[in-house]
Amino acid sequence: MNPKTSLPVALIQERNHGAADANLEVIEARVAEAAGNGAKLVMLQELHNGPYFCQHENVCEFDLAETIPGPSTERLSKLAKQHNVVLVTSLFEKRATGLYHNTAVVFDSDGSTAGKYRKMHIPDDPGFYEKFYFTPGDLGFEPINTSVGRLGVMVCWDQWYPEGARLMALAGAELLLYPTAIGWDPDDEQSEKDRQRNAWILSHRGHSVANGLPVLSCNRVGHEPSPIGASGIRFWGSSHVLGPQGEFLAEAQTDEPQVLMAEVDMERSEHVRRIWPFLRDRRIDAYQDLLKRYRD
Repeated sequence: MNPKTSLPVALIQERNHGAADANLEVIEARVAEAAGNGAKLVMLQELHNGPYFCQHENVCEFDLAETIPGPSTERLSKLAKQHNVVLVTSLFEKRATGLYHNTAVVFDSDGSTAGKYRKMHIPDDPGFYEKFYFTPGDLGFEPINTSVGRLGVMVCWDQWYPEGARLMALAGAELLLYPTAIGWDPDDEQSEKDRQRNAWILSHRGHSVANGLPVLSCNRVGHEPSPIGASGIRFWGSSHVLGPQGEFLAEAQTDEPQVLMAEVDMERSEHVRRIWPFLRDRRIDAYQDLLKRYRD
């Protein structure tokens, strides 16, 4: 790999350590470790400041939200600058009283805010009651320019939708990134657990192949009990970095925190898209029905 085009990246796969201060202290140590190992781009998991609170619907959870800018962005900005890394973060944003978003904030290596993305696709499923908390994003699928490249940042549930990945690619994203919080019901049979985890990985590999882009997904680990007496969620880790043909460049374990390091060749997409010119062969004249909810 040409060192001039190689981008060292790190995914901070972690469990919840309680309050925001405790989580941020661990994040500071992990980012320092990643930077010490040469990382220039570091990504954190979805809603890294605390537990995955969306397992139930409770208005008290809105107390966890904060403004952007706010206390966490100030702390994370200093962290990015201190270690000279581009830092992709994930916060519960209070935009106004009664208006909240699930928001990724990207800090450039000088500590400045490069941009933010508000989660567009919001689930409402058993254990993932996000529609109660988050207003769908209104910033669109716009890549964020940073000192290491043009980042197509989305969040978790967005990863199941090829449209988001494609729109990021069409807007010139050089990498697709997904801070994530996904896991299985501990009561499910192992075969069902395996199917769910494999489907998740396949969706990312599909985005990579279809768009000729590297994909980075950072998930959390550990069991988080449900506040309403259900079995909770065991987050399956498996954070990974894929090359532009869906190949694994690195993959984390399923059950332990890990600073996952990888080298991404930022020129490889150019070569892959020359032999697989999917963007050239798109039939944009025939896709009008994609704007319909369903073709009756």
